[in-house]
Amino acid sequence: MNLTLPLTATEEANILVRAQAEGVTPEVLVRRALEPLIAASPESPTETKKSSRHIAELIAERMQALPPEVFDRLPKDGASEHDHYLYGSPKRHQ
Repeated sequence: MNLTLPLTATEEANILVRAQAEGVTPEVLVRRALEPLIAASPESPTETKKSSRHIAELIAERMQALPPEVFDRLPKDGASEHDHYLYGSPKRHQ
């Protein structure tokens, strides 16, 4: 089953702007917003409550949904300067 959600032009524009700001597709943004609702719903008999997939598989799947330009915007020194990017600490190496 495919769901269709009628949106006003303003609602659609807001979703597109927010998705672009977060570096994801509008579909990924809406899916993230719906996940709590989906998780709280009774599951169908074909679904299991717990995924047997490894966390690395889940992360890789989500990363594939991101457009390549998102990765281009990531800082090249993100690993060595993670405190700066996460918490605003001064950079250690300049």
